[in-house]
Formats: sequence, C-alpha cells, structure tokens
Amino acid sequence: MPTIDGLPPLREVISTHGLSAKKTLGQNFLLDLNLTAKIARSAGDLTGSDVLEVGPGPGGLTRGLLAEGARHVVAIEKDSRCMPALAEISAAYPGKLDVLNEDALAIDWTAHLTPPIKVVANLPYNVGTELLVRWLTPKVWPPLWQSLTLMFQREVADRIVAQPGSKAYGRLAVLAQWRSTAKIVMSLPPEAFTPPPKIHSAVVHIEALPAPRFEADPAILSRVVAAGFNQRRKMLRAALKGVAPDMEDRIVAAGLNPTDRAETIPIEGFCALARQVAAG
Repeated sequence: MPTIDGLPPLREVISTHGLSAKKTLGQNFLLDLNLTAKIARSAGDLTGSDVLEVGPGPGGLTRGLLAEGARHVVAIEKDSRCMPALAEISAAYPGKLDVLNEDALAIDWTAHLTPPIKVVANLPYNVGTELLVRWLTPKVWPPLWQSLTLMFQREVADRIVAQPGSKAYGRLAVLAQWRSTAKIVMSLPPEAFTPPPKIHSAVVHIEALPAPRFEADPAILSRVVAAGFNQRRKMLRAALKGVAPDMEDRIVAAGLNPTDRAETIPIEGFCALARQVAAG
C-alpha cells in the first residue's frame, strides 16, 4: 500500500524498530498517515515556516508536516529508541528535518528555528499542559511562534477554549484567550491511537494576536487568575483577599461584584482586576 512519502507504513516502522509506546513518557502513537497529514494541514500553510514538533515518536506527524511542505522541521524527542526511525525520515527529506534527542521541558528550542515559526505536535499527555503554559507566557509578546496546533486530551482542549460560566472555564482559558485566538479543529477517538488511551483527544489551533485583547501586567494577571481559580467555589472577595490590601474595594473599582465567582468573570474583568492591583 503506497504511503504519502514512499516510506514504510508506521506499523511496519514500529515493528522494525521495536517501538512500543511507553506509558511513563505519555506516549500514544497515531499511526494513520491520513490523520497526521490532516493535523498538519490544520496548521495552515507551512511552506514558508519553520515548524517545531514535540514528541514525534515514530514520526507519523513529522512525515505529515514534511509532506505538506514545511520549510524546516525541528523535532524534539526524549525517547532515544525513536531516533533510528526518525533518521530514516530525515534521510528521505535531506536538509529538511533536525531531530533533537532532548527533553522538551529542558531545551531552549529557539536557537534551532528561524521565524516565522509554527508549533505542531501530538503532545505527550504528561507534559502537554506545562508546555502550553510556557508557550502562552513568554517574557515578550508577540511570541516567537505564530501559531500552536496541538493535540491534547479532550478535557484539556475543552478547558483551553472554554467560555465564562462553563465548568471548564479556568486559568488555561484566560491564558490562551487573552493574547490569542483558540479553537478546536479536530476530534479523535481512542481507537485512532496505539495503544488506545481511555479518553478522547482533540486538536486545538491557537493563533497569537499582535497585542493582548486588554491591557494588564502579565505577572499580576497570572497571580489574580491563579488566586481566583484556586478557590473557584469561593466568592471573589474571599478568593482574592490575599492578593492585595483592600481587595474588595479594588474588585468594585474593576467594575465587578465581590460576591461573584471566578468562573463567571470574563477575561476583560480579570484584566481590570490586574490593573487595580497594579495601581497599588
């Protein structure tokens, strides 16, 4: 059966190189090359961009990215067992793929890519949220990346795109939507993966905005949001009382009700709160 690039089917690659998914690494391999190509396409036109991929495993999505014309792909893979399989892809696309046998949480990837940069990854479940928060909270905005196209557990994807008043609305939604647009572009059932996880998955596409939607100091906003959602069942006046003196007065000055709860506060409201805290 022909594949998108003349390389062997992924099941054959996994068998040849003895690659079984490791639970300790949060691995669930996506073997359908039509699906991986679809994920690559959901990131938009790749022909003029460098692409960062985290956790390529046997390289299904890597092959999709290269087949869709990515200018250059840098793949970070912690599992050294995957290196031979990824080396075969690199040989099939000379000069187009660099594979770094590193921990994505420990490496500075910025030195390896040239803007414009898109991040596209089937993220390992155990590090996905932490990586997302890092990408959403750089020291300087706009960030080095133009967009993030990332696969998560469906529950996490729902939290990223959640709206105020919903149970899923929380810190991730505020971080993602304050300076970006976020939408779910694909849903995948457990049986799409090997081994099948116990949960559904979804691909989220996040595009960086040139500037935040509302003015706020990022560090103060992060502190206010964290305090609000750490005790989300409490009213704002109780949840935020340790953030600054006279917090109830500041809540009112921000145009909010001290008896409201964090899950009902829109991003604009949190930014107004952050400005009141910053005012001293």
